[in-house]
Amino acid sequence: MLDLKFVCENIKSVIKQLEKRNDDFSYLNDLVKLDSERKKLILEGDKIKAERNTISKEIGILKAQKKEKEAEELMKKITFEKDEIAKIDAKLNEINSEIREILLKTPNIPDSSVPVGKDDSDNKVIKYYSKPREFAFKPKAHYELGNKNNCFDFERAGKVSGSRFAFYIGDFAHLERALASFMLDTHIKNGYIELLPPYLVNTASLTGSGQLPKFADQAYKSDNTDDTLWLIPTAEVPVTNYYRDEILNASDLSKSFCAYSSCFRAEAGAAGKDTRGIIRQHQFQKVELVKFTLPEKSFDELEALTKEAELILELLELPYRRVALSTGDLGFSSAKTYDLEVFMPSYSTFKESKGKYVVDKPTYKEISSCSNVTDYQARRMNIRFRREKDGKPEFVHMLNGSGLAIGRTLAAVIENYQNEDGSITIPKVLIPYMQKEVIK
Repeated sequence: MLDLKFVCENIKSVIKQLEKRNDDFSYLNDLVKLDSERKKLILEGDKIKAERNTISKEIGILKAQKKEKEAEELMKKITFEKDEIAKIDAKLNEINSEIREILLKTPNIPDSSVPVGKDDSDNKVIKYYSKPREFAFKPKAHYELGNKNNCFDFERAGKVSGSRFAFYIGDFAHLERALASFMLDTHIKNGYIELLPPYLVNTASLTGSGQLPKFADQAYKSDNTDDTLWLIPTAEVPVTNYYRDEILNASDLSKSFCAYSSCFRAEAGAAGKDTRGIIRQHQFQKVELVKFTLPEKSFDELEALTKEAELILELLELPYRRVALSTGDLGFSSAKTYDLEVFMPSYSTFKESKGKYVVDKPTYKEISSCSNVTDYQARRMNIRFRREKDGKPEFVHMLNGSGLAIGRTLAAVIENYQNEDGSITIPKVLIPYMQKEVIK
């Protein structure tokens, strides 16, 4: 959530910066009018309340002097003023609700370092890591290899749950578990605190993280309790809400958490995209990274968090690239985002040369998004810190990123480590977890 005072005092600049997201934000001008009206009502209410307090004291004096008639006249005035205050409070509540609704639907302001662009075609590649592998055979897709090794069952998953679900069988189930353990162990070794979060959260949690109200159609919810509960779309939601409505000590920041969870997404409007395999599922597993930090450190922490996610790909020896998202592709809550995209043979085109299949047009698929949301989520969740014991509370800055999406990592491992006979070589760092070197 943006700061109301900042928006109203810098309305033209704020609208101009937000318009880089390629949307119309002229409605924010209403905030200036509403805030002005709100301030007038507060002054009017305070004036009446002060007058009422003065009259109350006078009534006390008159009653002490046995001047009941004069006291009764003043009591009538107090009753009238009480009604006026009730009207003002009701109007204030109405205006505050309007202001909140406007702020809740307004995204974060892109940082000045974010590339300005229309959509993902304007994203900027920052770096490449490692070259795509040459194959001595035409590589297969992960779902083809899964079927060959009897390690995926999409048909029975469809019978049990519907489309975009999968059973992982045997070695692939083990590989998914190995990847999760490897990721968590690596992050913990690097100073992250592991959390196992709830998979169901309340509406306040989804609102705080920015998923509601805008992305309600992407979420699954349960209405069979007194309070609506939502299946988490990512562990970012429960973990970022961990300190909601709390004040932290500056000396305790930064705090870094990692969390494994299943994630549930309706994927509304995504028909026809990645329908084969496990790239775009309604349920998938992910290890999430979350940081709570000081405002002046948040962009340095973004670099550190992104490198932490990159480390997993590098240890797995998977080719990837880091991409800076443009303003037209930036997430709702984010001020700046790096995407990590892993090389996927099945999405790429190859040309045959001297008995080898060499990449002609490589394709990379998103496997992690690492974002600095500055104080945007903290304002929605009311998470603050004090620099000194009696200092004024300030809003923390928060960051999140996938470290990594496990299903997509599994697909990347399967495709990049496949052999001509359909077997898959286990990456060296995963052998201790798998207790084998090859999946046959």
